[in-house]
Amino acid sequence: MAMNPTRDCGRRIEDLSDYLDTGTSEDSEHIDHCPQCQARLAGLRSLHAAALDLMDDDVAAAGADDSGWLDGMLANLRLETRAGRSIPLSGDPGDVLTETEGAVIALVRNVGDALGGVLIGRCRLDGEVGVPGAPVDVNINVSARYGYPLPAMAGELREAVRAELEVHTELNIAAVNVAFTDMRAPLPAADPVERGDQ
Repeated sequence: MAMNPTRDCGRRIEDLSDYLDTGTSEDSEHIDHCPQCQARLAGLRSLHAAALDLMDDDVAAAGADDSGWLDGMLANLRLETRAGRSIPLSGDPGDVLTETEGAVIALVRNVGDALGGVLIGRCRLDGEVGVPGAPVDVNINVSARYGYPLPAMAGELREAVRAELEVHTELNIAAVNVAFTDMRAPLPAADPVERGDQ
């Protein structure tokens, strides 16, 4: 059985987290040029921002234990930063061009990060992504900021995800399904502009 070099570069999340914290690593040359490492670092940055956001929501005052949520986010991050399935791209005869499922999921996360009040949780591509033209559903779990109109937020996210996927992939997107799985506390009224809203 032939090895698939796009499966995993072998760098651990813990090592990448240390690299993100310190800015140095014995393996920084690889990390700086590896698409998988860069996708994982982007996910870790997003996770860090989400963790700070949740602390601001004063979860401790509500008596809630968010360690299960954090464990779930880390597990999803590990799954979603793997290259995943190869998605064929058209090209010249004789060329074999593909993009990875992980890269497409990272693109969806970037779209969510750009929208106010949205925090992307789990994201999955359901369908035969390896078969050109096969219908694919994009299923996204979202944590929303309280006070944002959910139907409008879902519509904006669907449109933005579909538009980006049409530009950057050749997938036949049948549906972009948004499920709100969590609600975060509203921002304090005094400083929403100062903090931004991620």
